Amino acid sequence: MMKRLKYLFVYILPLSVYYSFNNVGIKTFFPIILVFGIVPFLELFLKPDRTNFDPEKSLKEKHNKFYDWILYLSVPVQLLMLVSFFYVIELTPVNSVSFAGKVFSMGLLCGVLGINIGHELGHRSSRLEQFLGEILLLTSLNTHFLPYHNEGHHREVATASDAATAKKGQSVYSFWFTSHFGSYVKAWKLENNRMKRKGRSVLSLSNRMVVYSMANVLLLGSIYYFFDLKVLFAFLAASVIGILLLETVNYIEHYGLLRAKKESGRYERVNASHSWNSDHQIGRLMLFNLSRHSDHHYKASKKYQILESLPESPQMPTGYPGMMMLSLISPLWFSVMDDKIAS
Repeated sequence: MMKRLKYLFVYILPLSVYYSFNNVGIKTFFPIILVFGIVPFLELFLKPDRTNFDPEKSLKEKHNKFYDWILYLSVPVQLLMLVSFFYVIELTPVNSVSFAGKVFSMGLLCGVLGINIGHELGHRSSRLEQFLGEILLLTSLNTHFLPYHNEGHHREVATASDAATAKKGQSVYSFWFTSHFGSYVKAWKLENNRMKRKGRSVLSLSNRMVVYSMANVLLLGSIYYFFDLKVLFAFLAASVIGILLLETVNYIEHYGLLRAKKESGRYERVNASHSWNSDHQIGRLMLFNLSRHSDHHYKASKKYQILESLPESPQMPTGYPGMMMLSLISPLWFSVMDDKIAS
């Protein structure tokens, strides 16, 4: 039972954001300090856990709905926190530490609950679960993530064509732009091509990018109508922070890893060597095993609770939160990771 309950650990984050919303000054940055200060520090001392379920246990846990309900719970929690943010930020002076702290805290929630869990649900076969994932992604204005991630990134990963694969020697700051805008353009191309194959107009409501764009505009218009320009600006800033967190995760997941090209011109199949992994325990729990990334790419629909640590997958020296911080110091990142690619 403890193996299941441990995934509730992620809900410490909305509790910390609630603390931020109800405080002023430097205290409003507590969620940032927690995730990018306390967690990386603890992971320096906690040993990675590379254990996997045995096949029989894995099959049993795969069908246990408790894991799914942990994800479903994130939808009302995220929406409640977002609405709370609107009311709280409306009363917070723009030129204050508190304003920045609350925006960054909401942005962190958008990245972890909004985009990461949206990503997990977006891989599910159930249309209802996909819809819940779309709602979560909408809270970061990042709905285009699903069409490109599922149909583009998982096909093109570890190639020069993939917008979400960072090249060796590319800084995270450059990658933020090439990945986000590159994936946005490709999401449109994928959906437009899907419409053409079906003989429909690219402006059809069957085009997910059209519907997503309408939903984004409706959300932004509603925030401006029911609140004011300051709240709209704060939401846009929080959304950008959530997106930058996603792109930083994308950066560290595949940095410098490329698939070999065959004589036929086609790339080798994706294998465990094409994703950076981490079995550091706290980061795994906060991101629902996203750091067991090689297994996720082996079978994208595989549920988070049964993702496995693969012995042949390249390992990062610490957990995702710590590696995200390291990536912001480009010279240090290159000195650590480029040698690992070469080896």
